[in-house]
Amino acid sequence: MEPHPYGWLSLLPPLIAIGLAIVTRKATLSLLVGLFCGALITTNGKLFLAVHDTCEVHLWPTFTDPDKLRVFSFTLLMGAMIGVICCSGGMQGMIRLLSPFAKTRRGGQLVTWLLGLLIFFDDYANTILLGGSLRPLCDRLKISREKLAYLVDTTAAPVASLSLLSTWVAVEIEYVREGIETLGAATQWKAIDLFVGSIPYRFYVLMSLVFIPMIALTGRDFGPMLKAERRRLRQPLEDFNGTQSLPEFAGRDVPARWYNAVLPIVVTLGVVVWLLYTTGRSSLEVAGVPDPSLRDILGSAKSSFALQYGALVGLILAVVLARIQRLVSASAIVTAAGQGARIVLPALAILWCASALSRMTGSRSVEGMPTTTPYEFKDHRLYTGDFLAQKLLASQENDTRDSAGGSPGIMVKLFPTIVFILAAVLSFATGTSYGTMGILLPIVVTLAHALLGMQGERIAATNPILLASVGSVLAGAVFGDHCSPISDTTILSSQSCVCDHISHVVTQFPYALLVAIVIVIFGTLPLGWGVSVWLLLPLQVVVLYFVLNTAGQNVEQFHNDQ
Repeated sequence: MEPHPYGWLSLLPPLIAIGLAIVTRKATLSLLVGLFCGALITTNGKLFLAVHDTCEVHLWPTFTDPDKLRVFSFTLLMGAMIGVICCSGGMQGMIRLLSPFAKTRRGGQLVTWLLGLLIFFDDYANTILLGGSLRPLCDRLKISREKLAYLVDTTAAPVASLSLLSTWVAVEIEYVREGIETLGAATQWKAIDLFVGSIPYRFYVLMSLVFIPMIALTGRDFGPMLKAERRRLRQPLEDFNGTQSLPEFAGRDVPARWYNAVLPIVVTLGVVVWLLYTTGRSSLEVAGVPDPSLRDILGSAKSSFALQYGALVGLILAVVLARIQRLVSASAIVTAAGQGARIVLPALAILWCASALSRMTGSRSVEGMPTTTPYEFKDHRLYTGDFLAQKLLASQENDTRDSAGGSPGIMVKLFPTIVFILAAVLSFATGTSYGTMGILLPIVVTLAHALLGMQGERIAATNPILLASVGSVLAGAVFGDHCSPISDTTILSSQSCVCDHISHVVTQFPYALLVAIVIVIFGTLPLGWGVSVWLLLPLQVVVLYFVLNTAGQNVEQFHNDQ
C-alpha cells in the first residue's frame, strides 16, 4: 500500500480550525486559518501558492458548486420568508395557535421536538424551518437560544438518517451496497436489509431523540446549558454578535393571523416533497429503472433543487398573502425580507468556509471526481479520512490475519464499539457525516464479514454484530457531526436560531457526549457479548434518566446557580 502523503499533518487543518473557533469564538476566521494551513501543507510550504490555492482551488470552486449555490439560495430565501411572515403578523398568529400546546417551557420544548420529528425528509429543511419559525415562541417562553439550537440540531440529522423516506436514505444504502459488492457473489446480503436491520442498533441516534423529551419533562439541565437557561430566565434576551432580531410585526395595528405563517411553511414543505418525487422519478426513468419504489424515488431526487424552489414558492406566497390582505406596504415587505436574509448571511459565510475545509480533507478532485489511483489529488486534497481509517482499522486487520484458523474472540466483541468511535472521530475532524459514511461503510462491511467468517459459519444478514457495525457507522457519524464546530447542520442550527455558534457547540457537546458514553457502556459493548438489543434499548433510557436526575438541576432554582 502506498504511504499516505501527509500522515498526521492531514489532521492539522481541521484541528486548528476547531481549536481556534473555541478559543476566539470567531468561526469564519478560524475556518479560513485552518483552510490556509491545509493549503500550506499541500503546496509544501509555498506561501504565495498557498494563498492562490486557498482562493482559487478551495474557496471559489466550493462557492460556485451548483448544489452548494442552491443550498445558499435556499437559506437566503428561507430567511427572507421568515422575515416577511414576521412583518405581516403571521409569526405572532402562529405563536397564539401553538400557545395552548406550549404554555410553559416544558410544552415549548416538547412542541419543538414533535415538529422536528414531523419534518423527516431533509435535515436542512428541518433546521431552517424550525429555527426560524419557533424562535419567537421560545423567546416568549424564555427558552434560551442555546436550548432551541440544541433541540433543532438534535432533531435534524437523526430524524433524516432514520427515515426511509428522506434525502439521506439513498446515500446510506449505496455506501452499504459498495461494501457488499466487494465481497463478490459469495454473499446474498441485500443493502436495504442491512440498512433497515441496523436501525435498532443506531443507539446514539435513537437515544438522542429520547433524551430531548426527557430533559423537557424533568425540567433539568446541566453544564453550560444549565447556565444558559438560567441566564435567559434572569435577563432579557440579548442579540448575539450584533445580530438583529426580526420584527414580529410592522405595527401594533397589524392583525396576528396564524395562516399567514402556517400556509407559506406548509406550501414550502409540499413543494419540496413534490419536487423530490418529481426529480427522483425523472432521474430513474432516464436510468431505465422500471417501477421504482417511493424510497428509491426520493433517494434519487435532486434535493438542493427541491429545497431552493420550495423556499422560493413559500416566499412568494408569504408576500402575496401580506399584500392581498393589505397588512403592510410593499416597502415594508422588501425591508423585512432583506432583514431576514441578512440574518442568515453569517451562516452562509461559515457554511462556505466549512464546506471548503471539508472538501480539502476529502479525496475528490476540484470537479468532484473520485480518486481512481492512490492519492491522485494529493496536490490539493489531504485524504484525512483515508489516513484515519488506515490507522484506526490497521490493528483490526492485523488481528484478523493473526487469528486465521481460530476464533477472533475479543475483536468481534469490540468491533461495533471501535467502529462507533472511529466514525465519531472522523466525522468530528472533517465536519461531514456523509463523507464519514462514504469512507467507512464499505470498509466496515468488508471487515465485519472477514471477522465473522473466521468462525466458520454462514453469516446471516440478521447477525447482531454485523448490524451493530453498520449502525455504529451511521450513529457515530451523526455524533461526530453534532459535536463538530465545522459541521454544516451545526452551523445552520445556530444561525437559524440566531445563537452564537460557539455557544451552541459548547452547550450541546456535554449532552451529546453523555448520550455517546451511555450507549457505548450500555449498548455497543454488552452487545458484543451477546446481550439482546431489545434489552439494551430500554436499559439505556433508564440510565439516561438516572444520570439526568442525578447530575441535572432544575433550571428555575436560581440559588444553585454558580
